[in-house]
Amino acid sequence: MTRLLEVGQITRPHGLKGEVAVKLTTDRTERVAVGAQLITDAGPLTVATARREQRKGQQRHIGLFVQHWVLSFEGYSTREAAEALRGLTLRAEPIEDPDELWVDDLVGATVVLVGNGERVGTCVAVVANPASDLLELDSGALVPVVFVVDHDAGRVVIDPPDGLFDL
Repeated sequence: MTRLLEVGQITRPHGLKGEVAVKLTTDRTERVAVGAQLITDAGPLTVATARREQRKGQQRHIGLFVQHWVLSFEGYSTREAAEALRGLTLRAEPIEDPDELWVDDLVGATVVLVGNGERVGTCVAVVANPASDLLELDSGALVPVVFVVDHDAGRVVIDPPDGLFDL
């Protein structure tokens, strides 16, 4: 089975015609394109309509990309049907894009220095940070993602400034 990535959550019904409010936690809006299929614990849902919700005073979520959308799904055309979807987590298959860094590919990867290939640790988490996400290494060191120069097959090559690992 293909691994699924969390892409959002249904928060509440919206209106009377089966629409729901969704917090989308990805910047890949093709996830909610008409016809897209999202997987939930209650089964798959196919997007029938989608529009970005306009809100005054948008909430800021530090380190987490959140967009608010209003979606409807095939087979859900009443408020009561939409109510049954409240709280469901939306998941989707990974998007293949070799130019993107994906958290799933970074966690567990060996981190090495550019040039000499010296191993500096293993990435245990990616920490959201307003300036730049951070790779958390098993040593506790934090490396801004802007220093990642290459990644593939369980290995991340970084080019950090001098002194980043000195305490």
